[in-house]
Amino acid sequence: MENNELIPVYHFCVVHQVEISFIDVLQQYGLVEVMKIDDNSYLKESQLADAERYVRMHYDLDINIEGIEAIRHLLEKLDQVQQQNRSLQNRLGRYESPAEAPSYGA
Repeated sequence: MENNELIPVYHFCVVHQVEISFIDVLQQYGLVEVMKIDDNSYLKESQLADAERYVRMHYDLDINIEGIEAIRHLLEKLDQVQQQNRSLQNRLGRYESPAEAPSYGA
């Protein structure tokens, strides 16, 4: 993994004005993965959007960590249901003639 794909936790915390302990708690709950390299902690760039979302939930909306964990779980379930719905629509589309196919607002 390249270093440009890693965000120093310290830098993230300074930019977002949060305590490093907040990231530690997110890691304890499995909401983010923190990598340790030479006594420094890093977030993967792919987790940056999620970490920023959790900061907004906690500090702007005053949602506790357990609430953030529940919201994340529900959003993952919603995504699974949406993927399953798309899959079923695609399968159904194979059996419908073009004249009969309903419009799904695509």
